[in-house]
Amino acid sequence: MLQAKDLPQDRESWGPIFLGCIGSPDPYGRQLDGLGGGVSSLSKVCVVGKSERQDADVDYTFVSLGIKNTHVDYSSNCGNMSAAVGPYSIDTGLVASPTVLDKDMKTIVRVHNTNTGKIIHQVFPVVEGEAAANGDFSIDGVAGTGARVELKFLDPAGSRTGKLFPTGAKSEIIDGARVTCVDAGNPCCFVPAAELGVSGGPLSPQEIDADKALLGRLEEIRRKAGVKMGLAETEESVPGSVPKIGIVSKPHDSQPDTVVVRAMSVGQPHKAIPVTVALAVAAAVNIPGTTVAECRVGGGSPSSSEMTTVRHASGTLDVAAEFNHHEGKLVSATVFRTARRLMEGRVFLEVTFVATRLIFVPGPFFQDIWEMMGLGTFAWIGSVEDSF
Repeated sequence: MLQAKDLPQDRESWGPIFLGCIGSPDPYGRQLDGLGGGVSSLSKVCVVGKSERQDADVDYTFVSLGIKNTHVDYSSNCGNMSAAVGPYSIDTGLVASPTVLDKDMKTIVRVHNTNTGKIIHQVFPVVEGEAAANGDFSIDGVAGTGARVELKFLDPAGSRTGKLFPTGAKSEIIDGARVTCVDAGNPCCFVPAAELGVSGGPLSPQEIDADKALLGRLEEIRRKAGVKMGLAETEESVPGSVPKIGIVSKPHDSQPDTVVVRAMSVGQPHKAIPVTVALAVAAAVNIPGTTVAECRVGGGSPSSSEMTTVRHASGTLDVAAEFNHHEGKLVSATVFRTARRLMEGRVFLEVTFVATRLIFVPGPFFQDIWEMMGLGTFAWIGSVEDSF
């Protein structure tokens, strides 16, 4: 988490700073020379600063960083990292006088995500002017408990494309597989397990990672979907972070309002599910004709519940979606996370200087001094090459 005021105004110069902080590029994929953890979910940066918008307290920019390469990707948002922005804004004084909402001492921080242009309302408890660190809320896949952070994504549809269904279809055939392309939170592509020949229950992240043919198939579908969604002109130029792709299937126990998802994140099987992918699931699950809705028990008919349970590799995640059925609009989507400050300090960057050519052009003053010292008539020979 970095403050915008501590970075150069020229955004083009941010990339080397972020890569240096995180320890990329690392040909061994471990990021030992930085703060990264060698996986996509631990190779991220958030830049936070005060907002000039009337509907936001802070601006937040998410950056996804390559591990073995120098990719610096601003093309998407991260729901999990979004959860830290509100508490960080309180703890660092970016929001100096938090408004207490109720007797439980909860406050709200309005966050403008610059990647998508969307607003996120974050509600969480404060203690003596700082974000509460302790609580009894737990998340599957995360050890321990913490204070609950409510994330309400306002008008999340069309985060990058301007449309809930960027291709205009609720489902379609891409690279021989029937899929649904939806943009809510982030652009996503959902393909049923049966379309990939996957049977016998949902695969684990380890099983997906070991199946190179399946990984290649998913990436091929993802890139073709990215072009059809208007995210890039060619498959080669489709960003690594979007569209996200997930394998969807029905739960074997026929639990209502539940769908099983195995998600990919920057080419790697996610050990749980990205929050923005869960938002897209919640948007698509109650719309008949989508592959996600057909994987929910009930056959794709609209549900009476606003809450959808997403089963992922580490457990479940509940996502609430509010629809205006009269206007056919997704009003908001809400998830609950935890976040607390682990440490604050300085990162020492390794600075690399490259060889350059120094050209010294003497002026009249230098020539006068040269001749006054009795060194003879000055004659300029040429340039000097040096490295430092």
